[in-house]
Amino acid sequence: MNKLNSSVALWLVVAITLVSACTSSTPVEPEVPTISEVAIGTQVWMTSNLDVALFRNGDSIPHADTYEKWEKAATDGTPAWCYYDNNSANGRLHGKLYNWYAVTDPRGLAPEGYHIPTDDEWTALTSFLGGEAEAGVKMKSTQGWMGNGNGTNSSGFHGLPSGFVDFNGLFYSAGELGHWWSSTVSNANLAWKRYMGRNTSKVYRGAFYMGNGFSVRCIKD
Repeated sequence: MNKLNSSVALWLVVAITLVSACTSSTPVEPEVPTISEVAIGTQVWMTSNLDVALFRNGDSIPHADTYEKWEKAATDGTPAWCYYDNNSANGRLHGKLYNWYAVTDPRGLAPEGYHIPTDDEWTALTSFLGGEAEAGVKMKSTQGWMGNGNGTNSSGFHGLPSGFVDFNGLFYSAGELGHWWSSTVSNANLAWKRYMGRNTSKVYRGAFYMGNGFSVRCIKD
């Protein structure tokens, strides 16, 4: 092959590669935030879900990576975490899911200088953003939500649809719902959380069983 034909062949390979890249149907995945925290009103929030496997004192948080382990932790009322679908690849963007017993363990789940928000602190956040009826669209990430569920992220909160795991160890709603614990008890076996859905601009407040696994966001002390 002469030099001219070699050059033509090389450019053809490059052109095919570029066309293939441009026509890829791979869904767009939201990027991991590069800013670690954001000021919203008088509060400072982390911009990503918590992803720690150790309590603040250095003790390990039990990793419940099977249905049986997760259900036992819920029954025993002991701390546990897992990845969505028990797939560590989901942790890069979505962090870990924690039961409420991990959230409130006296050894400390939040890193030094932060704490798990109370129910009142969540209310202060949504009130600053215009109330529960419209805060969701301002808190949701601009990518990653199914359908037309993406938000504006004008608050900088970067809320992701990370789904949840129930007390039996079954996973639900990735891409559709985002759930975040508060540190506040509702009654008996229930604690308050906030959650957002793909088809609404709202932030919802609800009390759920402590054995469920939800995402955690930390707020600065």
